[in-house]
Parts: sequence; structure tokens; C-alpha cells
Amino acid sequence: MITSSANPRVKEIRKLRDRKRRTETGLAWVEGLRACGDAFTRLDLIREVVYCPETLQSDFADELLKKAEIYKLDILPVSRDAFLGLSGKDNPQGIGVVIQQQIKTIEDVKPETGDLWVVLDRIADPGNLGTILRTLDAIGGKGLILLDQCTDPYDPTAIRASTGALFHLDLVKTDSAGFTAWKKNSAVQLVAVVAVAGVLDYHTYAYGDPLLIMLGSEREGLQSALLDLCDAAVCIPMVGHVDSLNLAEATAITLFEVFNQRREEKMKDGAIQ
Repeated sequence: MITSSANPRVKEIRKLRDRKRRTETGLAWVEGLRACGDAFTRLDLIREVVYCPETLQSDFADELLKKAEIYKLDILPVSRDAFLGLSGKDNPQGIGVVIQQQIKTIEDVKPETGDLWVVLDRIADPGNLGTILRTLDAIGGKGLILLDQCTDPYDPTAIRASTGALFHLDLVKTDSAGFTAWKKNSAVQLVAVVAVAGVLDYHTYAYGDPLLIMLGSEREGLQSALLDLCDAAVCIPMVGHVDSLNLAEATAITLFEVFNQRREEKMKDGAIQ
């Protein structure tokens, strides 16, 4: 058992809390029972399991550790002090995993009927990103495309906010130029969500299939060149005193509108009752 937070292995894992180190290694740190449970659905991505016997007391944790043994994963027991040195939480649950990041290129995206993707342009808040992943998974979405200088989906805050959705969706990173070239050669509809009055109402618009929903950064919105690339732009009408919605809220409202439209179409066709 490792007992010191100064242990070289512990220090290497702790560095994964920094984006630069995550980018250099292609690894990420995931902690907590729920998040680790979701990570265990992708055993191929787990590189190491770290746990603290002093604080980890649950049947579910025992199941995860037994599974790690069965699949011969690297298991690292550490003391309470050593785990506190790894954790970004005040009261950690005592289990974490080092995972291999799974990032695809835009060339890997080949939209098929029924696919729904979200495209994000330069968003900065990892909490927003994680919440969008959670919503996208809830409506059966396919994946997320991140453009230019977006925040990191493997940021600990994004991982927590995604509540495991990170492990069930495709993640793609590219730049605006690469995305533009790909879109011009793809049979997919791209719809922007903007905070501008006078464009189409998100509720009355008939969304295509396959579909990409695109939103811009929290402060600046979409780049004009990307907006010009879209097949349509929609807005969410508001009648109160606020003039905008949180990015994750606007995404959720739009995604569930698409989800409901598709569900209604299936009901008309008799596919669902």
C-alpha cells in the first residue's frame, strides 16, 4: 500500500488534474463510486484502479474491485492521506480510475438516419459541457463535436456533470476549417441555436435527420462563418426580464424539442404506442 502523497506514482496521477498533462498523456482521472461505476462499462479504457481501504466501505465498491481483479486491471491500494492528495474533493469516497481518453476525428463522423449530434464552438465552462453530455445521452444522442478552443471534456468538473454520459457518447475534436470542409461534403442538416430575435422559432421548426445542433460560446455566441455554414438558425422565445439562457439550458430545451418531434413522428407511423 502506498502511504505517502509524495509517492511518484501518486504525483503522476495527481498531475492529470491539469489539462496540459491530460493532453500530453491522453489519460484522465475519474473518481467517485458513481463515475467509476460508469467507467467500468468501458473496461478497455481503464488503465489503473486506485482505492483507499480505509474509506471505501460499500458492496458496490467491492463489486468493482472484484471485477478489476477478474479482468486483471492494475489495482493500486493507497492510504487515506495518499488518496486525499489525489482527490479534488473534500470528502472523497476512496476510489478512482485512470482512463484512456477516447477522442475521435471529424473524419470518423459518418452520420446515419436517427443520429443526433451537438456541435459546440469555443465553449469555456466544463460544467456546461458535462451537463450537455448528460442531456444528449438522455435523449439518445450520438455524440459531441468540439470546435477550436473548447474546454476539456475530461476536466474533472465536466466528468462529474456528465454523470457517466462521457463513457457512452462519441467525442470529436476539430477546428472550424476542418468542420467546414467536412460539413460541405456531408448529407446532414446543421441547425444553429442563437439568442437573436427574428429567426425561426425552435418549437415550430421541423428538424431534419440526421441532424447536428450547433451552439456557440457563452460570451460570444457562434462565429459568423459557422453561422453562415448552417442550414437554419432557431431561437428560443422568452417573455420575462432575462435576455438569454444558460448554454446548457438552451441546449437541453432544443434537444428535447427534437426528441419529442421524432417521438411524435414514430407514433404517427405506429412505431411506438
